[in-house]
Amino acid sequence: MSEPKVFLLPDLGEGLTEAELVNWLVAVGDEIRVDQPIAEVETAKSMVEVPSPYAGTVAVLHGEPGQTLDVGKPLISVTPAGAPVAPAAAEPAPPAAGTESAVDAAAEVYREEEKAGSGNVLIGYGTPGGHGVARRSRARKGAAATAVAEPVAEISAAEKAADDLLLMRTRVPGKLGAVISPLVRRMARDHGVDLGELQGSGASGLIMRRDVEAAISPAPAVERPAAPAALSAPAPAASEGDTDTRTGLGVTGRTAVRGVRKAVAANMTRSRSEIPEATVWVDVDATALVEMRAALKKADPHHTPGLLAFIARFVTAGLKKYPELNTRIVTTEDSAGVASQEIVAFDGVNLGFAAQTDRGLMVPSVRNADKLSARELDAEIRRLTAVVRDGKATPAELGSGTFTLNNYGVFGVDGSAAIINHPEVGILGVGRIIDKPWVVNGELAVRKVTELTLTFDHRVCDGGTAGGFLRYVADAMENPGSVLADL
Repeated sequence: MSEPKVFLLPDLGEGLTEAELVNWLVAVGDEIRVDQPIAEVETAKSMVEVPSPYAGTVAVLHGEPGQTLDVGKPLISVTPAGAPVAPAAAEPAPPAAGTESAVDAAAEVYREEEKAGSGNVLIGYGTPGGHGVARRSRARKGAAATAVAEPVAEISAAEKAADDLLLMRTRVPGKLGAVISPLVRRMARDHGVDLGELQGSGASGLIMRRDVEAAISPAPAVERPAAPAALSAPAPAASEGDTDTRTGLGVTGRTAVRGVRKAVAANMTRSRSEIPEATVWVDVDATALVEMRAALKKADPHHTPGLLAFIARFVTAGLKKYPELNTRIVTTEDSAGVASQEIVAFDGVNLGFAAQTDRGLMVPSVRNADKLSARELDAEIRRLTAVVRDGKATPAELGSGTFTLNNYGVFGVDGSAAIINHPEVGILGVGRIIDKPWVVNGELAVRKVTELTLTFDHRVCDGGTAGGFLRYVADAMENPGSVLADL
């Protein structure tokens, strides 16, 4: 029987390094084909089906539903359909190769995945080959090779495979620390050091030789597994008599912070810690906008944009007049390690909007929103809302915004000092539209009033720019006909 191919959880991109296994779509013993969905996983950004790059029989499912898996760790083992028995099975194994056989096999699978995968691993990502047929990357032994040359070639292949696996285990999307020298990787392999557990001391987290040497000498090997085992263990379930030590109250439950909630918590914490934000707000008489939409709906009930689409149109126009709010601050380091910042401006607006889902708050973005009409914006907002609520949004749809519009009025609230969606520099909130007393032409009247709230990064602009943008959007809502005519 041939050796199963081990499919590792693929590189998810967009800085995502883990995923929660939601549901298996296959079982041990099932026959599967190339690109057949085998599991549903939930990342911090979306729910996706993972297809198999191999055809054959399911041998092992590496994980249980609800478990969080790291990128680069085994997901499923598949026995290839009709594959010949591996010739190496009849050969005596070298004395020192016993501990490396699993490493050798996993590394070879990784190379096969990279060179000949289906190209359909995850939405927006995948292996580069796109052929759906796995190819062996190990060099074939020539017919004229001598008996002495064969063991040498086999050792070289085994060392390279183990080296490749160590490199793969330290590939962290978006981090330079994933790339380390072959010398360091070989030193780690020879001494049994797990590079995935090391914090690099070099630039951008680069793992240096001194880091591996420090891991080799001081700490007894028997003590190292204790901490990871404790960290990976699930939180103990609350039981009768479980009492919180600080409050003295009984604990009724424990919920792990993961998935979307974990991503939101990390992003909001980073936003608060890095961005010196300020907030301005204004009450707006939206009566004319509400009446204009009502008239359009009466004339064409099935193709009238929602109020949010009109406001989105005003926002994109305002960002063209005040482009400072449609930027991003990027920190860079020169060769000497000196950090500097620059404000990056964009040719266009990707307008994000907050959408509440069963998985939490998601912020999909309408790409090139500044080029769309109110009707086109409405259609795209509706489409993206349905996509994120189904958990099918791609990382590009969730991570490409340049400014965010947040309609918290749907929750029945008037205002909110929103947190900026890092790494953007501004977010505009819209409260509920309600009847309020308002002075019109010197007389008191009942009008449709809402509150606009702008939170902005004070590093990119001052109050004059923020106030000018906010006032532009407010004036457009109060006089929508004239503004739309000019767009």
